[in-house]
Amino acid sequence: MIIFGTRGYLYQLAVLTLVCGWCGNPAAHTLRKRVTKFTLFFVPLFPFSTSFATQCTFCGGEQKIPREQADQLLAQHVASQDGNPFGQGQQQPGFAPGSQGQGQNPYQH
Repeated sequence: MIIFGTRGYLYQLAVLTLVCGWCGNPAAHTLRKRVTKFTLFFVPLFPFSTSFATQCTFCGGEQKIPREQADQLLAQHVASQDGNPFGQGQQQPGFAPGSQGQGQNPYQH
């Protein structure tokens, strides 16, 4: 007896701020990739279906998008990060948290 089937995997690629097509609110959207793989004896062998979608975190509305648009959104997200994986603003050079900046004391004249 041969046991075969499929299994779905869901990957969250990015969190983007977009205007929702369902509720019209500017809100965070998750960019997701869904991959369905063929399994043989419960071992995933190869993907046979891949789709992309964005989901609004405000209303839960989901919209399927083509691969090209997903790649474009992901590229814009990576470019906006400027090498910072947490998406926070870059600090000014020479001003690290807890330092006075390049060894200078701003209260001394």
